[in-house]
Amino acid sequence: MYNRQIAVWVEDDFDPGKICSSGQCFRAAAENGCFRFITKDRVLLIRSVGDHASDGRGSYEVNCSRYEWDNIWAPYFDLGRNYRGIRRAVPPEDSFMRRAAECGKGIRILRQDPFETTISFIISQRKNIPAIRKAVELLANRYGERKQTGPGEISLFPKPQALACISEEELRSACGLGYRAPYVHDAACMVSEGKIDLTAAAGLTDGDLIDYFQRIKGVGIKVARCIALFAYGRTAVVPVDTWISRVVEEEYGGRDPFARFRENAGIFQQYAFYYAQHEGGLRK
Repeated sequence: MYNRQIAVWVEDDFDPGKICSSGQCFRAAAENGCFRFITKDRVLLIRSVGDHASDGRGSYEVNCSRYEWDNIWAPYFDLGRNYRGIRRAVPPEDSFMRRAAECGKGIRILRQDPFETTISFIISQRKNIPAIRKAVELLANRYGERKQTGPGEISLFPKPQALACISEEELRSACGLGYRAPYVHDAACMVSEGKIDLTAAAGLTDGDLIDYFQRIKGVGIKVARCIALFAYGRTAVVPVDTWISRVVEEEYGGRDPFARFRENAGIFQQYAFYYAQHEGGLRK
């Protein structure tokens, strides 16, 4: 740990390791016995202290002030929502979702920076998670500002204006973005020019928010739903990728298993995604 440290108590489901590997964020990582999270120009190291419940409840040490924890990181981790209670809403007869929720307990839906989330999920198309992480990290290292974090430095995610100045060819060749390069460039330009207002977008309904981001070249409904869920906390929204499509087809015979959870549908989508991908939860 570095800089100042405080102890915080997390009363609800919370597992930083599962969050890091949940597929919703691509720069979170394990680091020297801690977990590192980055949002905008803030960097957090968090480490468990003492014994914890199986769902991650317990005491943690963090390298920030109490004010920063309460006003930046607690909202980032969606700590105002009762995930333990949400998990209990699974009907007894839904054995797959019960297993998925048990496996995924500790995962929370992050409230990430909208621009980084937009670019990250544009890059995510037809890439696996390690490849996405590599591309996002490369963008940060090449074009992001450097921030001192105690014993070293870290690259922040590039600002829209910085990415808008990079040619499509450079994004394609130097950053390995391939056909996604014009999409990343278009997103950066639209945000830097105010054609996409990331702050005003927060006031839109779920449906309008999803439509709004599809104005960006290369952003389809799946990526737009990811932005809505993982940047704006629209937990009723369910992104459907190949893993979730398999869950729907193989476990539910093509019937939507998420709609009955209404405003928490996106949370159960994340449990199902994690279970299917990390624990081999799908039928063989």
